[in-house]
Amino acid sequence: MTIDTFEKLQQLVDRVGVVVTSEQHRFYVYNEDFTFPFIAVFICCQGTARVLLDQVERTFCKNDLIVVMPGHIARQLECSDDFVFTRVAISEKMLSDLRSHVFSHDYNKFHLAPVSQINDEQLQRVLYIVNLLDIVARHDYEDLTLRRQMLISLISVGYEFINYYRREMDKQLLPDKNTLLFNRFCTLVVEHYRESKEVKFYADLLHISPRHFTRIFRDITNGITPAEWIEQYVVAQAKLLLDTQRERSVQEIAYQLGFPEPSSFHHFFKRVTGMTAKEYRNQQ
Repeated sequence: MTIDTFEKLQQLVDRVGVVVTSEQHRFYVYNEDFTFPFIAVFICCQGTARVLLDQVERTFCKNDLIVVMPGHIARQLECSDDFVFTRVAISEKMLSDLRSHVFSHDYNKFHLAPVSQINDEQLQRVLYIVNLLDIVARHDYEDLTLRRQMLISLISVGYEFINYYRREMDKQLLPDKNTLLFNRFCTLVVEHYRESKEVKFYADLLHISPRHFTRIFRDITNGITPAEWIEQYVVAQAKLLLDTQRERSVQEIAYQLGFPEPSSFHHFFKRVTGMTAKEYRNQQ
């Protein structure tokens, strides 16, 4: 999927709430960090793919079901020639409505363990629900006046099935203190990156010294520091805005990202990526 088609997908998800895409062979652009502006559910039907998710490498295989919550960083590294998956994209607005309908609300499990393995029979049941979602999502409000309620009901059913299928795995999901700290940090960056891009800001919120937090973080991410993680997240957000909001100037995007001056954004983007924001935008 190219940046252009990803932009169109994001616009479509925002407009209709749910978008189902079947028989896909590539996640997004190779070796480019991107952030999910929506809930992304990937159902691997065959083959394998290697992906960095929040800078942690994961391999997706047949019958893997992956739920990625909004705001997380991903980078596709490689995939096999026979890799095929179905994707369900759900808008944040739909997630907000969903919270008052589903029976279970333990979304944190998907931050800790986004991947779960299901068997062939369970895969077919999930794909059946996804197919119904696709049928309803393709209607507009004039055709189907209860369209939104039907979508929420179907997503709720799918959510409860996923909970049921991964119940044994969730019983064993006892994250250690450092993993919880890492996931809390990721959430805080999503919430506050416009406000601060300094490690000390987040270490203070986590009630830990920056030096100790950096040591823990590097152990979890195989050498990446929290400062580098923040930079990669902000750059991914910047690239997304530069690609999808071409009517806005680079200066406007700099302010949107929380930089006090466009010049500071200019130096930041070039230091991290090796090119200016204008150069990046012009090559797309």
